[in-house]
Amino acid sequence: MSRPGVDFSQGATGSVVQAPAVAYATDHLPDSAQGGDASDPASTSGNTTASSGASCVPEPYSAPPVEDQTFDPYDQTTSNVFRYRQQASVNLGSWFVHEKWMTPSVFKCAAGAQASELDIASGWGSVAGAQAVLERHWDTFITESDFNYLASIGINTVRLPIGYWTLGPNFTAGTAFEDVGQAYANSWPRVLRAINQAAHANIGVLLDLHGAVGSQNGQPHSGISDGQTQLFAIPENMDKTIAALEYVAGQLQSVNNVVGIQILNEPTYGTGLEDFYTRTIEALRATGPNAEDMPLYMHDGFQSDKFSPFIANRTDFVVQDHHSYFVFTPADQAESATQHTNDVNNTISPALLNTSKQDRRNLIVGEWSCALSPQSVESDGDATQVRKQFCTKQMQAYEADAAGWSFWSYMKEDCDNDPGWCFKAAVGKSLPHDFYTLRKSAAKDASLNATDVSDSDNLIMPTISKDILNLIGRPRPQAMAPLPNLAHRFAAIRARRDADPTSSGHAAAVNASTSRGYTDGMTTAKVFADKESRLGFTGQFILDAIKVAGPEQIPQSTQHAYRDGFLQGLKEGERVAKES
Repeated sequence: MSRPGVDFSQGATGSVVQAPAVAYATDHLPDSAQGGDASDPASTSGNTTASSGASCVPEPYSAPPVEDQTFDPYDQTTSNVFRYRQQASVNLGSWFVHEKWMTPSVFKCAAGAQASELDIASGWGSVAGAQAVLERHWDTFITESDFNYLASIGINTVRLPIGYWTLGPNFTAGTAFEDVGQAYANSWPRVLRAINQAAHANIGVLLDLHGAVGSQNGQPHSGISDGQTQLFAIPENMDKTIAALEYVAGQLQSVNNVVGIQILNEPTYGTGLEDFYTRTIEALRATGPNAEDMPLYMHDGFQSDKFSPFIANRTDFVVQDHHSYFVFTPADQAESATQHTNDVNNTISPALLNTSKQDRRNLIVGEWSCALSPQSVESDGDATQVRKQFCTKQMQAYEADAAGWSFWSYMKEDCDNDPGWCFKAAVGKSLPHDFYTLRKSAAKDASLNATDVSDSDNLIMPTISKDILNLIGRPRPQAMAPLPNLAHRFAAIRARRDADPTSSGHAAAVNASTSRGYTDGMTTAKVFADKESRLGFTGQFILDAIKVAGPEQIPQSTQHAYRDGFLQGLKEGERVAKES
């Protein structure tokens, strides 16, 4: 089985050291993997067949109907709070895209290799039997009470993996799932229900296409078990994948708590990946006016340095997704837990920070865990304490150096015995008891109220002056009517004067932009503190605020001043909130 490339960086002593593995996600395991402990998915056995004599006829399940999901009216301010805030997130893995090591019970009577979603849908005696098994799982594995629990401990976002088959039988024609498409006749309404349940708990949802047509990486978590990577090799597969994503964007672009769409999960990095991303972005942006500024997330194919310029060279809201694990390679197993913790501080964190700066902070760590190999844990004395230090340091680094993190994963079978991989078991043990970035009470401080944004719930976002009514995403005139010659001359003269660093006009414009930026930064801190959070995608927010204001309010030559003032105001506002 091929493995993703490994980055190298300079160690503290100047010697070249291998960075801790950030290669395989929880679902990147060979079928033959054996051994390990409860915290390591490698402990799951490989290919099996149903026990002889075991019944492969599922119990009858009369799935309750999923009512048509009605979402709150679209509100740009509400939507932008969800989209721009710092994310404290968990993955809802093995809910709509199954992984055997997480939910082995649904694989009991799977067909073939018994390793992938397709094997489940092809097993259980019939498509109807598989549908019953899947629908029971969708209705019971995660419920509304789980979203309420996550909200109660400060989790504000979930990453929800789906496959193209999740959209229903119409999207399986001409694919590997064609013969079993009926098993997914009722899956998409349940995804919409999950998004609504999250909304009721004030939780954002990142919808992640975990399985693309033809597979983006040949791994079982992409829905197939034949090991083939056929997304990029067959144009028709790319067309069908983009069509599926267009449908998702069309359905969700006006849903307030959808923080974005992830185009692919962990694709194999190659020359065609960025071209595919570019083509898909253009297609999704064209699905409607509210899709023009919807955040679109892209995994870097485990080639962070190579991929980062793609994000940096765009100005729209695109986000790099990076995954970080320390458990899968022999090099991982050779290091102690304490050494891994030091690697987080000395190698991983600086590398992430460098990428984050290049990407204007449009970076998340979309998968990570507390998992360590038994060898790593045994190398230190107190297993509980070293795991807690390792896990906490990761969370702190990812929060400081990126706009968000998402733990893999919230739930799995035998969760209580697996704090390395199961979030519910890790909370209060390997992880803190809560994950609030700012408490709501902090927003009541008089210094923040002095910014005069008492009506912040109705504030246009980004917060570039309250008299700006242009919403990001609202269609803007393509061209202004031509100015009379005289007016044009005066405008040109003023522009030259404001751009001249030696003129009094330029100095005044710089001061005005600095002041405006400072006020907007303070205002933004207040708005997000009201929502028990803080701004996460800082650079994108500032860039979009400048776009909304336009050159009449922030001359191009003073944009740097606005940016500096905004960051100062934001920092001061967040300081006040934290100290309250």
